[in-house]
Amino acid sequence: MSFFQNKIVWITGASSGIGEALTYELAQRGAKLIISSRREEELKRVQQQSGKPAQIRTLVLDLEKADSLEAATSNALAAFGQVDIMIHNGGISQRSKVMDTLPAVQRKVMEVDYFSYIELTRLLLPHFQERKTGHFVVISSVMGKIGTPMRSAYAAAKHALHGFFDCLRAEVWKFNCKVTIITPGYIRTNVSRNAVTATGAKLNEEGKNIGNGYSAELTAKQILKAIEKGKFEKYVGKPFSQERLAILLMRFFPTQAIKIFMKAMPE
Repeated sequence: MSFFQNKIVWITGASSGIGEALTYELAQRGAKLIISSRREEELKRVQQQSGKPAQIRTLVLDLEKADSLEAATSNALAAFGQVDIMIHNGGISQRSKVMDTLPAVQRKVMEVDYFSYIELTRLLLPHFQERKTGHFVVISSVMGKIGTPMRSAYAAAKHALHGFFDCLRAEVWKFNCKVTIITPGYIRTNVSRNAVTATGAKLNEEGKNIGNGYSAELTAKQILKAIEKGKFEKYVGKPFSQERLAILLMRFFPTQAIKIFMKAMPE
């Protein structure tokens, strides 16, 4: 029997990319799913294309609207009566220099990529604590471990996630609640196209590294393996890649790594 058989999993950002791939993989493994994003039509499409639509409930959710998160959590819990695994996956990226980026853009990225995660976590924690079980899975990024040009808001949000969820893990292990932080490398998704620029407009371009990245489908399998094993933190993506090397360099040779990153101008 699959580890995920009859598990109730809530996934944000499930209408495309990694979230969509996780939905399909989990449905085939027998999980019951609550899938969320802003786009109801796309959620319905994913539900039907999963091959297991009866196992899936859709829940429209805009992570930028903080005042909607409490009601969304209540609705998610009502869908199947409980949540076993929360996969924080929704978010946006950013491509702009610090000196050009409007404060509203910095705040928007932090609201979506950080504050929504910690608020949904806070709202779901009493449920996990009462049941003495639960698993938070946080889709971060290699940018949560390093810093390069043109990524200030995105890297700040992802770095913040690592700090917050490491602290959370230290608090909640006593009631059997787990935390897994996933750090993807370059994955073939629309993350570049949907990234915000200095003024908040969409980039609408696919970077070369993203276009040549690891498939979302294979990434989903790596993520589920990490969840099943209860990993604290796991890099996912191409096994031998510049992203993985960057993490290792930052860990063991930080000064040299930072000098390399200073000269890197990502797409």
